Amino acid sequence: MPLLNTLRSAFKGGGGARVPLARAFQTPWTWTHDQPGGRGAFNYRDCVQRAFIDNPVAQRAVRIVAEGVGSAPLGESDADGLALVRATSAGQSLLETIAAHILLHGNAFIQIARDAAGKPVELFALRPERVSAVPGSDGWPTAYSYRLGEQTITIPLEDENGWPCIIHLKAFHPADDQYGAGCLSAAEQAVAIHNAAAHWNRALLENAARPSGALVYEGGADGDTLTGDQFDRLKTELAQAFQGSGNAGRPMLLEGGLKWQRLSLSPADMDFAELKAAAARDIALAFGVPPMLLGLPGDNTYANYREANRALWRLTLLPLTTKILSGIEQALQPSFPELRLTVDLDRVPALSEDREKLWSQVSNADFLTNDEKRSLLGLPESDSEVGENG
Repeated sequence: MPLLNTLRSAFKGGGGARVPLARAFQTPWTWTHDQPGGRGAFNYRDCVQRAFIDNPVAQRAVRIVAEGVGSAPLGESDADGLALVRATSAGQSLLETIAAHILLHGNAFIQIARDAAGKPVELFALRPERVSAVPGSDGWPTAYSYRLGEQTITIPLEDENGWPCIIHLKAFHPADDQYGAGCLSAAEQAVAIHNAAAHWNRALLENAARPSGALVYEGGADGDTLTGDQFDRLKTELAQAFQGSGNAGRPMLLEGGLKWQRLSLSPADMDFAELKAAAARDIALAFGVPPMLLGLPGDNTYANYREANRALWRLTLLPLTTKILSGIEQALQPSFPELRLTVDLDRVPALSEDREKLWSQVSNADFLTNDEKRSLLGLPESDSEVGENG
């Protein structure tokens, strides 16, 4: 038991007193008060439907980041630990699922399944909207509650031996002690604008790609107008014979002083097209994806596709992957002391030029020893010092 206690103390980082956290926390997927301007409460499931399911830009942005994290090459380390991380979770890549949860929800919860000997045998990514922290007297989580319909399962923070049962990874939220803020809440307005513009385009296409027009009654000089019966009959005939996409382009037979006045869109009315493009760029910005990689026109921030791909790895994929791998490594360290979860940068095609320059600079540094060069390149130390490189 002394060895177990020593490992437990090392993992927990000591037993110092911690400052209290707010217990009446506000989660990033609900608001406790009405929003100004008629904006309703943020509902995670509804926003996932509107963004990831219905919106092509948001879905592609999330897939680019999540699949990039899931396919990131990992450095060599403990074989059993790497097998856990590389395994699938419910038929999906574990790292890809975790990355998508952090992007959309801002939180990722990973349950650690152990065998009878207490060794981790599976990492399972829980649906984040079903998980909530159970705070203790000081506000720090003591367990996590998993709710599915009427069923509620309480998952302890640690098992009887003091090892973690669940890993909570979160994006930074400046106003919440317990939960992180996802990119979906920031992109919600841009997604709504983009979807509305898509509906507008569809409505135009269903109407021969232009506004319909107006029927003008050219009465006599005495100012005659249509009677009530004539007006109702005209509305019924128009609705039955000419309204809808199936009747687009159908010729109209007019009588009794009626004249068809075609309407068109002015340049000011066409601003919705630019508004849709701006909303698409805002969506890409919220998820950290260069707009060029999403095929969005009119964006010249990056000189070419290669530079945009490199920026994606440097600014989005590597930081997110490092966050995920660091959290998993810390939780699995007691069971796999030799486990080191890192991205093998030399095997990332988008960073090949940067790594080639670094290798060349380090190789030509005659004042460094071999072990110092290996350390700068992120390689493990050699078994013995082979002397100065001269």
